[in-house]
Amino acid sequence: MASVQAVAYAEIGKDVVKLGDDQVALDAKTRVDQLLRKPLTADAAVQVALLNNRGLQAAFNELGVAEAQMMAASLPPNPRFGISKQSGRFEIEIERQIAGSLLALATLPARAEIAQDRFRTAQLRAAEAVLKLAADTRRQYYRAVAANAQVAFYQEAKGTSDVASELFKRLGESGGLNKLDQAREFAFDAELGAQLAQARLQQRQERERLVRQLGLWGDDLEFRLPASLPSLPRVQSVKAIEAEALRKRIDIQVARADLDALAKSLGLTQATRFVNDVDLLGRRTYDRGRTVSEDGLVERESSRSRTLELEIEIPIYDFGQSKVALAEQTYMQAANRLAENAVNARSEAREAYTSYRATYDIARQYENNVLPLRKIIQDETLLHYNGMLTDVTQLIVDARGRILSNVAAINARRDFWIAHTDFKHALIGGGSGGRSASVMAASGGGDAGGGH
Repeated sequence: MASVQAVAYAEIGKDVVKLGDDQVALDAKTRVDQLLRKPLTADAAVQVALLNNRGLQAAFNELGVAEAQMMAASLPPNPRFGISKQSGRFEIEIERQIAGSLLALATLPARAEIAQDRFRTAQLRAAEAVLKLAADTRRQYYRAVAANAQVAFYQEAKGTSDVASELFKRLGESGGLNKLDQAREFAFDAELGAQLAQARLQQRQERERLVRQLGLWGDDLEFRLPASLPSLPRVQSVKAIEAEALRKRIDIQVARADLDALAKSLGLTQATRFVNDVDLLGRRTYDRGRTVSEDGLVERESSRSRTLELEIEIPIYDFGQSKVALAEQTYMQAANRLAENAVNARSEAREAYTSYRATYDIARQYENNVLPLRKIIQDETLLHYNGMLTDVTQLIVDARGRILSNVAAINARRDFWIAHTDFKHALIGGGSGGRSASVMAASGGGDAGGGH
């Protein structure tokens, strides 16, 4: 686990442990409980997931399996023992033998080195699982917090609308408001109620998805999330993002390690292409018999013999061409996969940086321009309505526009933080697939306020 822990701390600044005994599990649970006592931040949510997610622990168990396989491959081949006995009326034969593979013994250093390389690849895959879980948890955290912010805003808007509806009802009863304006206000209030219900549904769904990432159940489900997303930070300007992605991405390192292991395996295949197996067999035989002469005397005879045999499989029909061809094609497949990963890594890094900058500009535009202007419009429309310079229709239209702008601003800030996560993990690996998920979430969030 040392290599996995080093990657986790260096790239995301978090601790990971393998729950191998009760004390380690108790310490991890204690730390999780401490983090859950306060409202969760994004960093705290990631740390809880890394300590508590059982799927990640299964990846660590897979790493343990790879270590056991490496140890097994580094040991000499086991000899085979055999014993047989044949007996008849006057004789008995006992044979003992021991056999072992000379080819396996001769290739032990090469096979041990290949096993070590494959174990190193397994370590990188475990580190990749850590980075992927961290990225997925951070994205889901921002979605859950954004859903909370939407519910809070809709509740505030619904409370204001309820007060206005009650006022409009009394004005209608007193004859101060016509039935058409009353119906418009009541329809606006009903639509807000439906949007609030939809926002609450999305809030519960996003929270449950976060729960699965954190691996929580029971009393731990009472954890608290903040009511709003973090403020926008200063935008980062990163140079040479393609070179950094190629240097640091964990999936590129995995592909390179696979390729190195296959190269050594191909060399071993070339070396043993004409000989599939060579077995050395030692046999010791003991024979005992007896004969009865014509005068009735019994004569006993015994003999011992030792035999050394060498068995070689002769490739009459296949001189190793199929083995070499299989190894070569497997190697070229891995080489092409590595080249594809390198091309994709460059593109993903550029795309993630573009999304990061674009979503930042969009979120800042809502924060600095759209929302202040919407507030001015609503305030001025309310003054005009109070001065009887406009009707209730314009007041409702402007209120509806302000609600949609606020929801869009929440979604824009959520998309920025998800794009921020995508950009960070596009440089280190383990976080692929996040952008498509964020686009889906954005479209889902837009539905909550759509149609108006």
